[in-house]
Amino acid sequence: MSEFTFEITERLLVLSTNDKGWSKELNRVSFNGAEPKFDIRMWNEDHTKMGKGITFTNEEFKTILDAFRPGY
Repeated sequence: MSEFTFEITERLLVLSTNDKGWSKELNRVSFNGAEPKFDIRMWNEDHTKMGKGITFTNEEFKTILDAFRPGY
């Protein structure tokens, strides 16, 4: 079984932080060396542990942004 790896390539936005220091963030993350994706999930303070989250390809994230733009 291969080792799971991740790298936050770009930190974009902290949405909230709880009283235990975990923060819900929007980042660009590369999982197992793949192309970075937009990612929303909880992270501990030093970003060594993560909670469950959701990832979006560039196209999926653009679809979300377009849906909230005026005049769409």
